[in-house]
Amino acid sequence: MASTLSQWFRSLRVKLLQRYEHQPFVSCLAGLYGCQWKHYKRSQPEGCCCNKLEGASFAVLVAAFCLTLLFLYFWGQAKNDYNDFDWFNFGNLGFWFPWSVVLLAVAVVFFTYVTVLVLLAVCLLSEGQKLYLHWSHKIGILVSLTVSVIAMAVLSNLWSKEWRTLLLSFQVTAPFLHVGGVLLMTSLAWPVALHFFRMKSTGTDGLTGIFQLIQTTSQHFLLTYTSTNCEAVRRGLIMAVYLTVLLSLYLIPLGLYSPCIKEKGTLGPAPALIGHRGAPMLAPENTLMSFEKAVEAGCDSLETDVTISFDGVPFLMHDYTLQRTTNIHEVFPNRTNTPAARFTWNELESLNAGDWFLSHNPFGTAGSLNADDRQRAGNQSVCSLQAFLQLAAQTGKLVIFDLYRPPRDHPFRDTWIQRTLEVIQNESSIHSSQVLWLPSNLRALVQELDPELQQTSGSRLPLEELQRNHIVKLNLDYTSMSAELIREYTAVNITTNLYVISQPWLYSLAWCAGVHSVTTNAPQLLSTISSPLFIMSPDEYKLMWILTDLMSFVLILLIFFFHRWRERELAFCTGSRIKLEGGTYSKFKKELSDIWSVSSGNSAAERMPSLAAVTEHYVC
Repeated sequence: MASTLSQWFRSLRVKLLQRYEHQPFVSCLAGLYGCQWKHYKRSQPEGCCCNKLEGASFAVLVAAFCLTLLFLYFWGQAKNDYNDFDWFNFGNLGFWFPWSVVLLAVAVVFFTYVTVLVLLAVCLLSEGQKLYLHWSHKIGILVSLTVSVIAMAVLSNLWSKEWRTLLLSFQVTAPFLHVGGVLLMTSLAWPVALHFFRMKSTGTDGLTGIFQLIQTTSQHFLLTYTSTNCEAVRRGLIMAVYLTVLLSLYLIPLGLYSPCIKEKGTLGPAPALIGHRGAPMLAPENTLMSFEKAVEAGCDSLETDVTISFDGVPFLMHDYTLQRTTNIHEVFPNRTNTPAARFTWNELESLNAGDWFLSHNPFGTAGSLNADDRQRAGNQSVCSLQAFLQLAAQTGKLVIFDLYRPPRDHPFRDTWIQRTLEVIQNESSIHSSQVLWLPSNLRALVQELDPELQQTSGSRLPLEELQRNHIVKLNLDYTSMSAELIREYTAVNITTNLYVISQPWLYSLAWCAGVHSVTTNAPQLLSTISSPLFIMSPDEYKLMWILTDLMSFVLILLIFFFHRWRERELAFCTGSRIKLEGGTYSKFKKELSDIWSVSSGNSAAERMPSLAAVTEHYVC
């Protein structure tokens, strides 16, 4: 039994000290990376893993990887606002196209392409091969880098609020990003330890080629050092960077803040849902069908936009013109750029306000409608404020709306607010307390004419001013989300509504932050969420944090101890023998090379196939 166990340990030791070559694998890598399918020959780099041109190409490749990753993550988190982005482009270009989805696909393609090249390069360097990037890949990398930089610059200029969305996403995902970062650094412990304990001072073998890129790009800082000193400096620099990043990841949770890390029992009720122009994913926006769908989806309130027609009928329309959501180009082709408020109600009633929804399919959801809903959606007309209020009164829903002042020379230019109040008070059965009055113009007059309206502010004003104006609700962009401010407003009986939130992760964050209601394009989706995503108690998070860091630390120690033991064993193996296929192969140290000799009665021709099949180095 003891003899068997001893043989097993000896066999295990031999296997742990073996290093294998992977010729077919390396050939495939070189073919994919440098298109050297026919002319590739395995070569060990001397002094460096690549020349200056290839070193610069690899540096550009790494930069492209970082930027395409940032671009992909940035635009992926902006999904909540894709619809606004597409309609913004419609207003500037004059035609509809789902640019947001195309941009996302471009980001995915470029990131995937660059990532594959990075992995190929790392694998080649791991096998001790020089890098020869094909010219077509160099062009592809430059294109990826250029497109990513231009896209980020344009989006930052036109859509800068998405950076705030990115920061909000970290509040939800930070605990899990921390775990992912620690796991990544733990996996990197293997190549770092392998390089650190590799004692050779010249030449490269295995993963050390990766780190020679650092030396290539910083040679002008190291000209005064010998090659041995360069190796020592390189190892020390790599270890310092690795340990600094690892320690930072271990300690990041100390400064981490996430509203979704809450004590059990402290989570408030789910934010109420306000249908943004109804349920625009299920029906054409600002139509009667859209609001009915919002009610069916479980909305507590309905949001819209009100414009006054030329003959004094308040109607629902978000845009300044009628181009986007009606067929005005067919009915009034010479008036497509005319403001919506300059049309009479009879003219507005003659327009189709639903066919565009089926043809443009702005949210990609039109295909999910059944035949009856599709037919009904295609026959929607412009909705009046009176019909909208009647629906809210019948279903007991609150309403909130923006009110647009008519243009100059409009008959109701100066009486627009009074005309709207007339519809609320005299032409519908809705109770004034169901109306969240948002327009800030003539607020004092509105309060005097109808004190039961719930005064709502669209601006984050000082508490004293809000209380002086009898504000009971704030209606803010979701990027203004702050749990601290929400608590301050709640303390003085002012509730908070955030717009427009349609993604589950963003809704979960609002829920954890204590938001009272959200305006959404997707009530049918958010109404199904029974609890916030990613929520956990502080004790649960501490346990996850400590276990992750502890397991990582233990694994890293084991990896470093293993490589330390392995390199020491290899360093002391100045001559050893191993029985293989009837012959005894002996290895001797001679300068920097390992020389194998064969002590057997077999001929050289008989021994060579066996030796080639072994393909192992440093066996003790």
